[in-house]
Amino acid sequence: MEKVTEKVLLEKATPKATQLEQIKNLNLSRLGLKDKDLPVHLLSRLTSLEKLDLSGNMLLGMPAGLCLPSLRVLDCSNNDMEDIASLRSLTALEELSLEDNLYLTLNDQHKAIFLLPKLRIFNGKDIGPLANHIRHVTSGILMKRVVEIWEGSFKLPNPPTTESLAKVEKNFINDACFQVKYGPSSLSLYTKWRVEMIAREYFHSLIPTNVKDTQLNKDTQNRPTDTKEKVILTPVKRKTTDVEAESQIRCTPKRVRLSAQTPTKDSPRKSSRLQNTPQKAENAPASPLQSTVRNLATPTKQQRCSAKESVKPTTPQKRQTRTHSKMETDTPQETIKTISEEPVCLQPLHVLQCHSRQDDHNDFKTQLWACAFEPAANKSDGGNLESTVATCGGESVCVIDCETGSVLKKYKVPGEEFFSLAWSTLLMSLKNSVPRHCSILAAAGKRGVVKLIHPRANLAFGEFRASRRAISIIRFSPQQSSYLFTGAYDGKISMWDIGGIDSDYNFKVSQLLVLEASSTPLHLALPASSADKHLVAACDDGLQCFNIQLNTNVQKRTMQMEITFPVYEKKDKTNNFRTIDGFCFLSDDVVASKSHMQGSIYLWSWSRTLASSSGRKKVSAAILAELQWSNTDVPYLSLNTCPSHGFVVCGDEKGRLWTYHLTEEMKAKFKSGKPIPTTEVLEWPSPVRAGLGAVEGPSINSVVMSQDLRYLVALSDRNMVVVWKSVES
Repeated sequence: MEKVTEKVLLEKATPKATQLEQIKNLNLSRLGLKDKDLPVHLLSRLTSLEKLDLSGNMLLGMPAGLCLPSLRVLDCSNNDMEDIASLRSLTALEELSLEDNLYLTLNDQHKAIFLLPKLRIFNGKDIGPLANHIRHVTSGILMKRVVEIWEGSFKLPNPPTTESLAKVEKNFINDACFQVKYGPSSLSLYTKWRVEMIAREYFHSLIPTNVKDTQLNKDTQNRPTDTKEKVILTPVKRKTTDVEAESQIRCTPKRVRLSAQTPTKDSPRKSSRLQNTPQKAENAPASPLQSTVRNLATPTKQQRCSAKESVKPTTPQKRQTRTHSKMETDTPQETIKTISEEPVCLQPLHVLQCHSRQDDHNDFKTQLWACAFEPAANKSDGGNLESTVATCGGESVCVIDCETGSVLKKYKVPGEEFFSLAWSTLLMSLKNSVPRHCSILAAAGKRGVVKLIHPRANLAFGEFRASRRAISIIRFSPQQSSYLFTGAYDGKISMWDIGGIDSDYNFKVSQLLVLEASSTPLHLALPASSADKHLVAACDDGLQCFNIQLNTNVQKRTMQMEITFPVYEKKDKTNNFRTIDGFCFLSDDVVASKSHMQGSIYLWSWSRTLASSSGRKKVSAAILAELQWSNTDVPYLSLNTCPSHGFVVCGDEKGRLWTYHLTEEMKAKFKSGKPIPTTEVLEWPSPVRAGLGAVEGPSINSVVMSQDLRYLVALSDRNMVVVWKSVES
């Protein structure tokens, strides 16, 4: 049923009117309206409308094609506005209110002031002097600097073909956006937006009219009459992608809630973890390809680049048979329930090199450590599942759109080395409205400080010190979204309550528990069946379970029990196989885990393991199955799962992805007691530069899948993010 009809518009009008064309004041506030609920064909008949109240709804922007020639006052406060450009058609607007829109920043305010030439009141304040500065002073300065760049480095091509003009225009705009700096860093996005606009307009003003007409006629003649002819199908075995790395956002932390930072000793993740464990040399010689392989998708100093990647065909690897430790074979398999039986076909889509230090496209040394998809929005409304993933490594955290390969945000802390990140949804209290939920990203690493970021608002709003040692892992509770667990190199796991945040991003952190592990925690998980009771920590020295119930006064706690595995029996003088470097729940009960140098992955039952504990300090895992995996001695290659598809993935030391689809056919093999082979091994896509060598397969440190298994993201130890996409087989 339509929420806005002609009858509703007449009822909400003041004074009352009999025709839409007579309405002058209209109040459509607090009706739960979304963008689709605003009918353009009706609203465009409000030719006399002077004041419109749309506050307290769920609007992202104004509908395209809306024309309200007499509108002078617009109230869009307390919405979800994020598209300021949608207001540009309201040229008569004099007063605008956009308060309590979580995703609008100071950059958006400047955009609105520029786009609306008659605007004089913004959020209840007179903006006359500011508007004059934005529209005239700033624009004049930016125009002058853009013209200087053109005159100093560019000229129109001869002859001016469509291709040559497009190339010059692109290079000119890129250079202008990179070179022109003006105003404070907090307005860098607005400045870049205006510079790009000015550069494009100036370039087109230089093209002679006869050339424009000629090119327009050519384009019209060559344009396909059927829009379907525009679709170009790329063979699935070989993809060519055009990757654009979007603007980098330098976010300065706004507030510090706990103690000031204390200098900490550098703690490179691998070297500080490994003592007697074999590993690749930390300062290994650079690959011979390193000097020849081009920048795959690094945000350059121009903050925008375009690069085409050639990807080798993906072919399954021959499976090898190995000797594995004995496992239990009499365990029923009903605990594993595969939701989707459909075959999954994954193809490489993008390769990005977006964590380079100092934007150096020759940086193939920065190791990438953690990635996580942003929680799906509006789940109750059937909203789209996630396609935005956060990655961390070196001194930066990136937020990436998997479909386009665009780096949406980039957050840098010089001197930091980020090891872990996690998403959560916190409650934001607003001044004049009910609280709203917003997706918050936490990241931490070498400095022991947790950074809190609101990516959609382009704001790193706070930080707090969680440890005086480097932080190896962080994890939000799935049951209580404000509870954050941090694991540090001193073996301590802390439980924090971040609480909520207000409209000014004020927040308060309190420490609830300190858990003392026997070694560095590498992965943390809270079982769905007892997320308020148990925390399981995969550590350098084993898998440990802790009691995290808050109904006791004991603030510091030791391990409740240790879970052991059959592979421990293979210990020798050089390895005890106790480092659990891969750990993730496949369902509410089934866990996938592996030990360093194990050569396989265990599937085991959490509930049966817990039931067999009987108060003992050491409990054997109730093994369900063993999956074949790479026989490598490289540590800290973590695995991940997609519960909705019964999917397990783990990368190896050669850039390959070992995938396991737990169909009924595969589960039938569990009782055999033999290691289960992979469903498919996805080869490293081998991105290359034309005429130069390919990047050899690096170690895959981390991998993550979206809930619907539409995207898979893998992170390497050579500063490359690889995005895979599910396609129809």
